[in-house]
Amino acid sequence: MSKKKNSGIKVESPDKENINISSEAEDKKEKKDKAAAGEAEEKAGEQESGENTGVDKEADPGGPGDEPGKEDKKDPRDEKIEELNDKNLRLMAEFENFRKRSEKEKDQMFETGAKSVIEKVLPVIDNFERALDMASADTGEGEDADPFMDGMKKVYKQLMDELEKIGVTPIEAVGQEFDPEYHNAVMQVDSEEYDSGIVAQELQKGYRYNDSVVRHSMVGVAK
Repeated sequence: MSKKKNSGIKVESPDKENINISSEAEDKKEKKDKAAAGEAEEKAGEQESGENTGVDKEADPGGPGDEPGKEDKKDPRDEKIEELNDKNLRLMAEFENFRKRSEKEKDQMFETGAKSVIEKVLPVIDNFERALDMASADTGEGEDADPFMDGMKKVYKQLMDELEKIGVTPIEAVGQEFDPEYHNAVMQVDSEEYDSGIVAQELQKGYRYNDSVVRHSMVGVAK
């Protein structure tokens, strides 16, 4: 009996010791591997964090107390103010353009209306001048002048003075070089007084309103 007990002890004790030693070795190795893995991860995280910090500093150096990696955000109220100011400036520019365009259109309409009225008055002035020329040839001037015709000449002069005040002036023709912008040549005439291309005769007087021609002068040009 004693031999069986001793042999049992001898068989079981080495196995238990080997198992315990093996288990402890594996635990130590596993802990060591985990510790090494943890240190590697920690170093990798520190390196990545350092790189990100460097990028943020280069991108946005910021001032004292600024946290790296944070972008400055505008106040919504400031953005609203900028938006309203921009809208106000645009409205003011549009209104100014509208005002200038309206004034230009108004001036054009006024000039068109004035020219239309002047065109209708010009034939009356032509007849007035023809009548005065014929009456002057019949009655003469000076002491032989008819008081009635003298009064009509004064009325004609008053009419022409008022037209000149509003910008209506006759176009100079006789003795001037022919200009198609102001003259309408209907014939060529022989002239000893004027050179070729000079207006030698005026058949119908032309007029202009300010800088625009209302009616071209009808003229004869020297050959």
